[in-house]
Amino acid sequence: MREEALEDQFAELLHGLSFDEEVLDWVSQALRESHSDERRHHEDAIARLQAEHRRLQDRLDAMYVDKLDGRVDVAFFDRKAGDWRTEQDRLLGAVEAHQTANRSYFDEGVRLLDLARRAHTLFKQQAPREKRRLLNFVVSNCRWREGRLTAEYRQPFDMLAVSAAAWEAEKAAAGAAASISEKWLPGLVSNQRLPD
Repeated sequence: MREEALEDQFAELLHGLSFDEEVLDWVSQALRESHSDERRHHEDAIARLQAEHRRLQDRLDAMYVDKLDGRVDVAFFDRKAGDWRTEQDRLLGAVEAHQTANRSYFDEGVRLLDLARRAHTLFKQQAPREKRRLLNFVVSNCRWREGRLTAEYRQPFDMLAVSAAAWEAEKAAAGAAASISEKWLPGLVSNQRLPD
């Protein structure tokens, strides 16, 4: 098998992720709109986590006063204070995770879409090492059988490939009457959230 023929088949596989600028603009707008919901979710979760952190701090402060007044022995204070501080650290980590997710939601979504849309072109232009990196990111379970390449797209590229193929088929059948949202919105706007 010649390397050029194999590369052509990988390029054709990546071409299955291609979609036009109109779709990118529409999906970017949908991501912007869904980002406000995502931001609200993260802000609500952060407020709950911070309230729990404050509640634990109030307990620690009250228990410290009880320790000073002799109502709580030192060993009990140390054990409970350690437990509550560990929980406070976990809460602060969860707050940081929500803040990071909120900042990256829209930007990463658009970058991922742009990579998928241009994967075919990028693959053809890159050096062999970069081609391998791109393929490892986008596809898995590659097999060569009877002169034909088969592979599976990794998530979320699998959904993008299905949506791109459905959109192209609908555009060909319906022309301008095709509805972008019916093919693209269900697979791209996710309700997945970080755990609270």
